[in-house]
Amino acid sequence: MAFDFKKEYKEFYSPKNKPEIVNVPAANYIAVRGKGNPNEEGGAYQKAISVLYEVSYTLKMSYKTDYKIEGFFEYVVPPLEGFWWQEGISGIDYSNKKAFNWISVIRLPDFVTKADFNWAVETATKKKKIDCSAAEFLTIDEGLCVQIMHGGPFDNEPATVAIMDEYIKENGYVNDITDKRLHHEIYMSDARKVAPEKWKTVIRHPIRKV
Repeated sequence: MAFDFKKEYKEFYSPKNKPEIVNVPAANYIAVRGKGNPNEEGGAYQKAISVLYEVSYTLKMSYKTDYKIEGFFEYVVPPLEGFWWQEGISGIDYSNKKAFNWISVIRLPDFVTKADFNWAVETATKKKKIDCSAAEFLTIDEGLCVQIMHGGPFDNEPATVAIMDEYIKENGYVNDITDKRLHHEIYMSDARKVAPEKWKTVIRHPIRKV
């Protein structure tokens, strides 16, 4: 059976609908950076997602090619994730989506090296006729965080974030969102197939002790 990050690391992908504190270890990701409204049809965000999945599936299916990755085992491509921020704003202003900056990512198995990643970018670009040069191999070390499972549309996230903020305050922590530690979302639902009221999104914020 293929390795499934969601099942093997439930503590990072399946939090309850109440806040909890976690220590997230460093991991490697395929990442694409950009700016603008993620809902723009054919916009930068949607193009970035295409690049992420093309490179991800090129790596996943590499065992069927002549290119062999050392230590490879079959796995399920992990869910799409995103780090979000807006210049000069503390938190997120959902009414001004065009001001979003984002780093969209998909986690990589530990056996994927930078050389393997470079091969996948080049191969996906050639075979899929899509420019994947914007993809980068990115290591992210989140460390101490608070997280929760948010249910429903993204625009309703502020109410969930308020619950997180109250929880960390009560437990002797404060938010530690900086230009290096960002608002993080993990998309556990396929927004193309699931109604917005049923979306499940992990929201994760960096924190530190008071």
